[in-house]
Amino acid sequence: MNTFDKASTEMASSEAGRGDAFKHPYDAIIALGSNIGDTRANMAKALDMLCADGAVSVVTRSRDFKTPPWGITDQPWFANACASVRTDLGARALLARCLEIELQLGRVRAEKWGPRIIDLDVLVHRDGAVAEDDLVLPHPRITERAFVLAPLADVAPDLILKGRRVVDWLADVDQTGIEPFSDSHVLCVTD
Repeated sequence: MNTFDKASTEMASSEAGRGDAFKHPYDAIIALGSNIGDTRANMAKALDMLCADGAVSVVTRSRDFKTPPWGITDQPWFANACASVRTDLGARALLARCLEIELQLGRVRAEKWGPRIIDLDVLVHRDGAVAEDDLVLPHPRITERAFVLAPLADVAPDLILKGRRVVDWLADVDQTGIEPFSDSHVLCVTD
């Protein structure tokens, strides 16, 4: 189990988007979401499972955000978060691990944008841009979705996507209904 402490997550803007090399204090960023059952506990369990064998470790975890449903709006509200992680796993192996955890926690893919006990998405990875049928990185819709951008801004505010910082994309999207849970804090792992 990882140990977390409250901390600020400011990344030096000089680190973000410098050349083609992936120069960040993390190897990948994972988005988490849930709207079935104890949503926040589901996300915490998924993150614990992701890190259980030591192949993945959390660098920074965002606050948990309460977010309205997107796509299909006639369903319960979501809890969403992001975690920056260190890992030696490549992008495809990390995605496979996320999908396996979804299955272990009971995720059923009955309808696109429908309710889910857990959703884990690889947003960015040190492998860089990937464009395959079942894996596109950076995740293609990050900049359109406040429910991803709000927690992402907690862990990587200066990450450059499509030529702009995450915090700038967040400022330009509709954030109606998106708010952090009052007892939620940005957490950084202590070594």
